[in-house]
Amino acid sequence: MRIVLRPNPNQENEHELTLQTPKMQKHMPHLRKVKGSSQLIVNDEPFLMLAAELHNSSLSSAEYMRTVWPNMKAMNINTLLGSVTWEMIEPEEGKFDFAELDEVIRDARSNDLHLVLLWFGSFKNALSTYTPSWVRKDVKRFPRVHVSEAGAVIRTEELVSPFNPRAWEADAKAFGKLMAHLKEIDEAHSTVLMIQVENETGLLGDSRDRSRIANELFEKPVPQALLQHLQQSSENNLHPKFIQRFPLIKSLKAGEATWADAFGRGPAADEMFMADAFSKYISKVAESGKKEYPIPFYTNVWLNVEDDGSNLDTDLPVVVGGGGRPGVYPSGGPCPHTLDVWKYNTAPHLDFISPDLYFHDYESVCIDYRHAGQPLFIPEQRRDEKGARRTWLAYGTYGALGCSPFGIDSELASEAAITRHYGLLASVSDIVLKKQATNPEDVMGFFFDELDEGPNSRLWVRRFGNFEITIGRAFVFGKEGPGAGLIIHLGEGKFLLVGWGFNFLVKSVNPKATFASILHAEERVVSKDGNGQIVLKTGRVLNGDEHRHGEFLMMANEDPDYGGFPIAVTPGCRTMICELEVYDVEEDKDDY
Repeated sequence: MRIVLRPNPNQENEHELTLQTPKMQKHMPHLRKVKGSSQLIVNDEPFLMLAAELHNSSLSSAEYMRTVWPNMKAMNINTLLGSVTWEMIEPEEGKFDFAELDEVIRDARSNDLHLVLLWFGSFKNALSTYTPSWVRKDVKRFPRVHVSEAGAVIRTEELVSPFNPRAWEADAKAFGKLMAHLKEIDEAHSTVLMIQVENETGLLGDSRDRSRIANELFEKPVPQALLQHLQQSSENNLHPKFIQRFPLIKSLKAGEATWADAFGRGPAADEMFMADAFSKYISKVAESGKKEYPIPFYTNVWLNVEDDGSNLDTDLPVVVGGGGRPGVYPSGGPCPHTLDVWKYNTAPHLDFISPDLYFHDYESVCIDYRHAGQPLFIPEQRRDEKGARRTWLAYGTYGALGCSPFGIDSELASEAAITRHYGLLASVSDIVLKKQATNPEDVMGFFFDELDEGPNSRLWVRRFGNFEITIGRAFVFGKEGPGAGLIIHLGEGKFLLVGWGFNFLVKSVNPKATFASILHAEERVVSKDGNGQIVLKTGRVLNGDEHRHGEFLMMANEDPDYGGFPIAVTPGCRTMICELEVYDVEEDKDDY
């Protein structure tokens, strides 16, 4: 039996709108606007990136990567993120060398893997250590950022000044050459899907640059066009964390207000000043590349920590999570409260901005970077089981383009947490993509950590049509365990359950209903049709005892804990995919 997606009668589907022009090359990867977000389109079909990021140096050697490709395939990864550095492709000014990169791309293609290339140009982790030596040595042509230490001592940083046009011109030239070369060798293949422009931009060690030119610019008014944009944008378009920090922004007079007037004297104004500078720099670099080969571009962010630590998901020190002050985390990077400045300055050359997500509360960050319909992509995150469980929330509830555990090439597929998560997600990716495009509210992702890793009592609750569905942690008679997965409303009270370690409970929200229950449940088995397309066929019928006679259905862990109870009452859904139907009834007095 094949799964057929039924439209939700309570929702209106939106037509998909392409962001590109009708003259677009068929094979060029691009973003297509869908309901509330965007999808990545590859070879004219929606594509879900089951991604992971390599260590920083991995793509510098095609020979090394030949030892990596088979292991990545065994992890069920379809897209790898890896860096291309300015110092490697332009070791001498004006002389470009793409030979190693070309080998890497050809090998990725032959292994049926896609790439997202990370441009380590002027900035990587708030430093400039991937620039060519001819840039780093020439401080006259490419001046550095300067920061203030205790006692007003000025220190030179290994960071190219974002206020210097000669630096971005050189960076933009190199990046443009890279993109023109990619168009030449890969446009017909779409091996490379997206580009990250720079990496974790900002300034460490101080809240702003203290160089002479920076000091002069800081005393000038905030650019009039930027301030007018922030003032004229509706509250729905401005990020809530910007509004929270700067509630008086609309009362200022554009063209006269200085950075300190607009954002308050001190680190807050310093950070917004640097955000304006860095975002303009990145925009100039991205613009050069877009002119040559306009596939999707984004940049990433080293996140800040809120003053009260409320956006952390760890009991480690605040500084481990990113720091709570500009300069402890990179000042001027695209954190949630500076995101409006970044989006204004980088449009249309960056398509979106992405969070690196290690120690922060996963869901709150997803919400921050989905604001105003921006697509969600997580280019760096934890690669352990705790991180892998959270990807279901990103893909399910927040319609992520992809998630990307970092440092994946030093893991073995047989031991990597992501292997089984991506394997299961791949089997339902077509269904997820169809729902993302039409009814994203019909998908909910969730996770449950080990008891000693996080909140133990959370229930995930969502209304679907006339039914309220509750997802709770599964256990039999023994210890409650971890879990992860998603549910998809297929319409007409039918649901697809994917994952393990959770219970599915139903309640009717119809005020006339007197009873609600699970009507029927079937295990689904992944198969392929005659065209090689994945289909889900019926396996075992899981009725009666298997769903507690309609009370709830358990998607048990692979090794349920019976707590010593001698009767194994829950065999579990061995494929970890189940389709069920729920129902309610309305009774008149005559029915009693």
